[in-house]
Amino acid sequence: MTEADVNPKAYSLADAHLTKKLLDLVQQSCNYKQLRKGANEATKTLNRGISEFIVMAADAKPLEIILHLPLLCEDKNVPYVFVRSKQALGRACGVSRPVIACSVTIKEGSQLKQQIQSIQQSIERLLV
Repeated sequence: MTEADVNPKAYSLADAHLTKKLLDLVQQSCNYKQLRKGANEATKTLNRGISEFIVMAADAKPLEIILHLPLLCEDKNVPYVFVRSKQALGRACGVSRPVIACSVTIKEGSQLKQQIQSIQQSIERLLV
């Protein structure tokens, strides 16, 4: 994946280290049934107030199909981040198709709480 494939509108792009941590957490949240895949599902979790954070793919074509999500995230005070590859995001979500957006959801008594909070802080540092 080259720098040219990444749309400049994809602001708050995760670096390689954060991307690895994000994709690991997305994979774990899929196993714990705390993951919603796709732009429509991510939008629903934001509107219902059950989203911990949103991960989007910077190489979505056209990118405009997911650009409503950052606006909604800012309204709802939910951290969001872009990763470079929709293919990698799809694999982390446990599906063979590319995924352009996903939402890690809130779950009471979740074992992932510590990891989610650490990732949220990392994302918020990117947005500042």
